[in-house]
Amino acid sequence: MSKRGQTRHLDIRTHPTSSTGKEDAGVFFIGTATTILEWRGIRVLTDPNFLHAGDHVHLGPGVTSQRRTNPAIELDKLPELDCILLSHYHEDHFDRIVEDSLNRDFPIVTTPHAKRCLTSSSRSEPFKSVYALDFFESMLLECRNSSETGHDESATPAIKVTGMPGKHVPPGPISKLNDLLNAVPPTNGWLLELGWATGMRDISHHGNPASEFRTSYRIYISGDTLFVDELKEIPKWLEGKQIDLMLIHLGGTTIPGALAPLVMVTMDAKQGLQLIRLINADITIPIHYDDYDVFLSPLTEFMKEIEQAGLQDQVVYLDRGDQYRFTV
Repeated sequence: MSKRGQTRHLDIRTHPTSSTGKEDAGVFFIGTATTILEWRGIRVLTDPNFLHAGDHVHLGPGVTSQRRTNPAIELDKLPELDCILLSHYHEDHFDRIVEDSLNRDFPIVTTPHAKRCLTSSSRSEPFKSVYALDFFESMLLECRNSSETGHDESATPAIKVTGMPGKHVPPGPISKLNDLLNAVPPTNGWLLELGWATGMRDISHHGNPASEFRTSYRIYISGDTLFVDELKEIPKWLEGKQIDLMLIHLGGTTIPGALAPLVMVTMDAKQGLQLIRLINADITIPIHYDDYDVFLSPLTEFMKEIEQAGLQDQVVYLDRGDQYRFTV
């Protein structure tokens, strides 16, 4: 839904060069960094933001931003979900309406900083099922209600989640100042490995308690990061394993805002191209690119970079409400 009260045709996209027609998983783009990842009965909601055009979010001391767009679906119309994946504790990724409405027992996987905020005893109603992952720490999500099994009937569909490096503030004096002021929160990227697990029946704590986990498909979500040296650890950690799909946060978010663009805190088009070359995912989908007035690098700039680099077959573009279907 592009404007409240107006609808458009919603598209389903598949791999531009090797669609099979038997796709069994999908990414539904709601807006900003909010998506639903679905596979074999498991649904994960990323960075829930359901504010509308004209609404404002608080992003730090003296910094607010106005939303330009509407989400593709309303919060109360969401399908049944298994957990929320929250990259960091910022209102444009976890807005006040979501925070007020969410069941306090609903599972949230996030950063150590966000866990402290969400579970603080100073809250009138702290969240009770928050799991923190630091960089390269992992846990398993398994569908509690799935009747699906793998080739081995004891195996069930599961998603292994690993925290990936990210840096929301450029290195140098600004980063050191932010460490003192805590104005911009720490952020994670994520690696989601879709596969089959044995020996567990619910959301797990850190590590891999399952006797076996077999990966069939890998999704990397950049989170709100700049192209920093820490990202170069990701290919080293992967040790040659292929990333099948990347969701990349773009927009060139600049604070305090358009009238005083002093510091860029998310990748612009050029940095997005650098990350594509570093990760070398089979397919990349840009998200988080035009929903707020602090986003100063439009999607058209990224599209131009991709075209000039000759990488059109490696990128799929979704509008809010579109879905990318893929095969695990």
